Amino acid sequence: MRTMDERIETIVIGGGQAGLSVGYQLARRGLPFVILEAGERVGDAWRGRWDSLRLFTPARYDGLAGMRFPAPRHSYPTKDEMADYLEAYAARFELPAQLGMRVDRVERNGSGFVVTAGERRLLADNVVVAIGSWQRPRVPPFAAELDPGIVQLHSGAYRNPGQLRPGDLLVVGAGNSGAEIALDARDGRPVWLAGRDVGHVPIRIESFAARFVLTLILRGVFHRVLTMRTPIGRRKRPEVFSHGLPLVRTKPSDLAAAGIERVPRVTGVRDGRPELEDGRVLDVANVVWCTGFEPDLDWLDIPGVAHDDPVTERGVVVGQPGLYFVGALFLYAVSSAMIHGLARDANHVARHIAADRRSTPAATEAGPSSSGSRPHAATAGSRAG
Repeated sequence: MRTMDERIETIVIGGGQAGLSVGYQLARRGLPFVILEAGERVGDAWRGRWDSLRLFTPARYDGLAGMRFPAPRHSYPTKDEMADYLEAYAARFELPAQLGMRVDRVERNGSGFVVTAGERRLLADNVVVAIGSWQRPRVPPFAAELDPGIVQLHSGAYRNPGQLRPGDLLVVGAGNSGAEIALDARDGRPVWLAGRDVGHVPIRIESFAARFVLTLILRGVFHRVLTMRTPIGRRKRPEVFSHGLPLVRTKPSDLAAAGIERVPRVTGVRDGRPELEDGRVLDVANVVWCTGFEPDLDWLDIPGVAHDDPVTERGVVVGQPGLYFVGALFLYAVSSAMIHGLARDANHVARHIAADRRSTPAATEAGPSSSGSRPHAATAGSRAG
C-alpha cells in the first residue's frame, strides 16, 4: 500500500558529485531539500566501475566546494578513493541523502512536481536532476547475433579479467574506456581493439610538464573558453557530443607495447562471430563493448522536455519552472560534467532556486519539509573543485 504523500521543497535526484554539489549550495543558503540516491551508499556509482580505474584529473582538481580531496595534490585518485571522498563529504556537511531511493517517475503537479520512488510519493516545488548525461549502456543491435558461448560485457559491467573466459578478447570502442580496459584485461591473452583513432594527449599526464598543461586546459580552455557564452564554445559544443575526448592517459605506444592489435570498427556478425569493416571475422571468446552510454530519462514524464539534450539556460530548464539539471555534458561548459566544474553550475542553480523562493510568499511560509528540520548549513569552503 502506498504511503501518504510527503512534501519536500526541493528534491535532488542523484547522490554523486553533482547531487552533493547542489546539496552543499542549497544547505549553505538554509534551503530545505533532500537528495535521493539509488545506491546503498553515497559513491556507489564510482565503486561499481572497473577495479583499476583512476581519475584523469589530479587530486587538486577532484575536491568539491568546501572540502579538499585528501590526497597529494598531483596524485591521481582511484575510483574507490573518489567514492569514499563523496561519502565523507556528505557526512561532513550533513547533507540529507536518502539511500536506496531509485526514482521511477517525475511528473508535473500544477506548479510543482510529483516524484515517485517505489512506494513513496513525494511532492516538490523544485526538482534537480543530477545524474549526468548518460546512464543506459549502448550496445549495437547485432550484438544479440553473437554466438551465445561468447562472453559479452559492456564497459559499465566490466570489473576485472576474472569475468572473462580463457581465450581471445575483442574490445569494441577505442576511446578512453576501451583503451584502458584493453590494457587491464589482456592478462596474457590476445586482444584486439576495434574502432577509429580518437587521437591522444601528447604528454604523460603524470609528468611535471603536465601540471602546467592540465591547469591551462582544465581551468582555462574547458572552464572559461569553451562555454555557452563564447562563440567558439557554442560552435564546438556539437563536436564534444559527437567526437568525445582523445585518449588522456593511454598512448598508442602503450597499446603496441602490450601486444594489443588495433583493428577497424565492428560492423556486424557473421556465423556467430564479430565481423570487421574490412571483412575479417574474429574468432574470439570474449567481447567487451566500450560503446558508450545514452540518456535514460524516460522516467521524466514532463511534456516538452527532451530526454536526449534538454534545453536549459545554465541548468535552468527553459519553459519548466522549478526543473533543473546539473552535471550534464556541456550544460554550460565542457567542465560541466567534470568534478572541478560542478561548483559553478550548482551555485547558479541554487541561487536561482533561492531567488524563486523569495519571490513566492507561500514557499517562504512553508518552513521545513515533512522529512525533518532544515539541513545543516555548510560553511563556505576554501576552494571549488
